[in-house]
Amino acid sequence: MSCERQAGADALAASAIAAERIEPIPETSDAERVVADVVAIGAPAADAERVRDSVPLWFHTFALAPGVYTPGIARDHGYRLAVLGADRFAGRSVLDVGAFDGFYSFLAEVRGARRVVAVDNEQYVDWVRARFGVTLTGGVGFRAIAGLLGSRVEYRRMDALDVRELGERFDVALCFGILHRVTDPTALLRALADVLAPGGEIVLETYGSRLAADSPPFEAHEPGDVYARDDFVHWGFSPEGLRRLGRIVGLDDVEVVDQLEIDGHPRILALLRAPA
Repeated sequence: MSCERQAGADALAASAIAAERIEPIPETSDAERVVADVVAIGAPAADAERVRDSVPLWFHTFALAPGVYTPGIARDHGYRLAVLGADRFAGRSVLDVGAFDGFYSFLAEVRGARRVVAVDNEQYVDWVRARFGVTLTGGVGFRAIAGLLGSRVEYRRMDALDVRELGERFDVALCFGILHRVTDPTALLRALADVLAPGGEIVLETYGSRLAADSPPFEAHEPGDVYARDDFVHWGFSPEGLRRLGRIVGLDDVEVVDQLEIDGHPRILALLRAPA
């Protein structure tokens, strides 16, 4: 076989292997539509359908118009709503790190936040391409929803570790599904603690742990241990693990709100409060 034919055969084989690894995009669940209804946008049907179809993959499910939802792939976010009432946001400044399509940023705005800044480093575009074979422009879903809402939420392409560069303090920092994905969770919590206003709080949701109470407070995972084709779940945190991390970064008041399992995976929801 000539070199050219061998190269072509190798390319076809590589393409076939890559195709086998691509997952189908999951359908939106009824549970996520219920969560989406909390931020019912109420756009005209034609505008809603145009926006829905303009984004090749949605992470969050949004209620665009009666009966029109974005086909979000995220699952079982409803338990977070228990700590996201209007009393948490009204009149306060909010930072949302790892915002993706921005559901929680817009929820904060709708529930009365006076200022909301959403940040994301947009590395999810690589994850979407590798897992689903979809080419996605960073921030496209966020901008589409912001346009429908006429939102004033400020979006910044930025790594969560760099939020000090914003040069401002926030009453609330939302950190959902991020802490277990960074190699240095202490550095992330310290960055968030440094931008909290006096008496401010981090609302944190992350991967939990099934370790016994008298076991080490952290689990360290190998790449691919937790989710197939996902090499970036590094940690599992117990309540004591979060308390210790909080103390390291000067947040001694740590309240574990909930521990539960979602599709067989432990999750933990906590509030970390700064001194007044």
